[in-house]
Amino acid sequence: MLRRDLLAGLSGFAVVMGGGAAWAQNRQTPTSAPAASSSPRFDRILVLVELRGGNDGLNTLVPYADPAYRPARQGLAVARERVLQLDERVGLNAPLEPLMDSWKARDLAILQGVGYPYPNRSHFRSIEIWDTASAASQTLSEGWLAQAFAGVTRPADRRIDSVVIDTNALPATGGDLHTIVMQDAENFINQAKAMRETGMRPPTTNPALAHILKVRAETHAASLGLAERMKGAPSQAKPYGEGPLANQLELATRILLARVPVLAVKVALGGFDTHAGQRETHERLLGQLGRGLATLRHNLIAGGRWNDVMVMTYTEFGRRVKPNASGGTDHGTSSPQFVMGGAVKGGLHGAYPSLADLQDGDLKHTIDFRNVFGTVAKRWWGLNRDFGVRQPQTLSFIA
Repeated sequence: MLRRDLLAGLSGFAVVMGGGAAWAQNRQTPTSAPAASSSPRFDRILVLVELRGGNDGLNTLVPYADPAYRPARQGLAVARERVLQLDERVGLNAPLEPLMDSWKARDLAILQGVGYPYPNRSHFRSIEIWDTASAASQTLSEGWLAQAFAGVTRPADRRIDSVVIDTNALPATGGDLHTIVMQDAENFINQAKAMRETGMRPPTTNPALAHILKVRAETHAASLGLAERMKGAPSQAKPYGEGPLANQLELATRILLARVPVLAVKVALGGFDTHAGQRETHERLLGQLGRGLATLRHNLIAGGRWNDVMVMTYTEFGRRVKPNASGGTDHGTSSPQFVMGGAVKGGLHGAYPSLADLQDGDLKHTIDFRNVFGTVAKRWWGLNRDFGVRQPQTLSFIA
């Protein structure tokens, strides 16, 4: 049974506590990481937003002024009147209009052309490369968050390092990172209460699940502490509305406003694998993303948390430049990333990939995603990590 299948099957919560070696046979472990800085910032939280399926970057951050854009996109090009101009070259697709307040406030950074060398166009392999911050030729067993905090002593009262509110916990799996996977708050709280009352391990014949449950003593303490904090969370200033991402962000906000001392929270929005009929599907998803992130920003500002939370989107790859015969696009390479937060240096970062210089019909990346993760580790948490990049670069999107 694969890890992602196991996690998808748990309705309430699972706990992944230092489980990297148990899940990964015949895999490499990351090379020894450089020493952490003398004073890591444990008061800062990263909210990861996975755009599952491969988001079409060209129709997210639209190069409206590039004369090659409309001929290349044919029937899928975004109409000029539906582009929210950011500068004289690029703009956001209209459904992302809720993010314009953040753009104007200069707490939204857009990283252009993010990808990696020798890109892989398989969903499963490419998201694994991102989640483990590996080179395309590597297969690593630990997620990039686990690598970032390898050998870093956390405060004694920290029982949980991260909370995953979707089914893919790989970024926070491995090492000694303590991660809770939770899809439903009330079910989680009820199960935590039941485990406290019975003091017993729930019965199972699944060996993988049994491995997780054998650490029940730590599980009890972690889940009970989180449940108690969540019950006392203050009300949110603005409702999220309906939909899977809205529900996940509502739960994430509940955790953040309860001031649960975690390092990361992860959510996901699926459906971006737009091989056919892309226009309507993609714009609907961008609308959900824009509304969700704008509401998150509003609630965290109202709750006094915007300066110590950073929100970052990512996707396994972008889409090909040329549409296919089904009104969609196939698996491509680079795509933009959004980064938001009170400590973010807003604006456009990096160079937009050239439509006049393609590689096998795809955009060439201009930012290595491992430099993005390395910058988060260094500038956000105070950790010296380069994730194996030969010539690492610290980017400027964090103030």
